[in-house]
Amino acid sequence: MARSLKLLLVESVDSLGIVGDVVNVRLGYARNFLLPRGLATEPSEELMKSLAAKRAEAERQLAAMRKAREEESAKLTGTELTLIRSCNDQGHLYASVTQQEIATALNGQGFQIVKPRDIRLAQVIKRIDSYDVHVRLDSDLDAIVKLWVVADRKLDLHKDEEPAPAAQGEAKPPKGEPGEPKARKAEGKDEAAEPKGKMAEGEKKKKPGGDKKAKKG
Repeated sequence: MARSLKLLLVESVDSLGIVGDVVNVRLGYARNFLLPRGLATEPSEELMKSLAAKRAEAERQLAAMRKAREEESAKLTGTELTLIRSCNDQGHLYASVTQQEIATALNGQGFQIVKPRDIRLAQVIKRIDSYDVHVRLDSDLDAIVKLWVVADRKLDLHKDEEPAPAAQGEAKPPKGEPGEPKARKAEGKDEAAEPKGKMAEGEKKKKPGGDKKAKKG
């Protein structure tokens, strides 16, 4: 069983073709979307001829749209956009920024051609910050828009941290030099004790002689 079907477009369909194009589409897409909506039918030479004028008008509109996209893409490059959003004290948004919101904001700045599908987000935008947003108006028309997501109130995200208190039991720096006098006193005490030590040694030397005299007597 064939999985694709060849159809003639009787209306222009985005991302598929313009009126008068003969296209190959998936069977499910044809049965569920194109045929029920009257956007396509089985191709025939007679029907293609009858659509010639309509196709010429579609081609003219397509050329005009292409020119407008080229001009708008050139203007978009370097454009800055600001969105004000609610967030918590750490700058995290309560809801991420969507493609629809960005497209709507750009439409408000005069870029009427931009559609939500043209916004290509490389990441989820979930906090207060600046972002480079890719806008693709056509397969070869790209622009980068600078998006500023700002808080709806004043935040103090760069508050200086206070120095942490000293841990319990941490050694405290010495105050002055209270130990120095004691050290000197101890040194003086040792010096005073030194002669006494020498005298004791002399007494020990004399003592043996004194014992001999005592025995002779």
